[in-house]
Amino acid sequence: MAKEGLFNILNNRYYFDEIRVLDLFSGTGNIAYEFASRGSEEIFCVDKNHNCIRFIQQTAQELNFDAILTIQADVFEFLGQHNREHDIIFADPPYELTNLNEVIASVFDKKLLSQEGVLILEHSKMKDFSKHSFFKNTRRYGNVNFSFFEWMNNDDK
Repeated sequence: MAKEGLFNILNNRYYFDEIRVLDLFSGTGNIAYEFASRGSEEIFCVDKNHNCIRFIQQTAQELNFDAILTIQADVFEFLGQHNREHDIIFADPPYELTNLNEVIASVFDKKLLSQEGVLILEHSKMKDFSKHSFFKNTRRYGNVNFSFFEWMNNDDK
């Protein structure tokens, strides 16, 4: 239900075949496959777990999702070195992770998000990002929460 709600929101905003996606804390690659099945041109999957990366690579190959590219790395180290711009950045970190603000800060400090892009952070209901300067809104689907962050105006970037 949560994933369907998320993609309904994104479907009203983007042409999937024209966007570049960064999937942080990719896990099994579930979100990446959704973007690939909708024709996204480039999907970077980042996870530090070798087994997760290998699973994503195998699944992408089986499904002929050539747009999926995998990177085995710690997300925080990756964000410190990465410099490509993306239209959608999706992050699904472990719910117990406490330094989620570092992900948000890195994305905006390093200008990894396109001007019309969105950072989507999946988190527990215990987290509240509403005071963050780039916060747009939160959507709740049962126990799953998606907070959306965007450039507020052209001067931000």
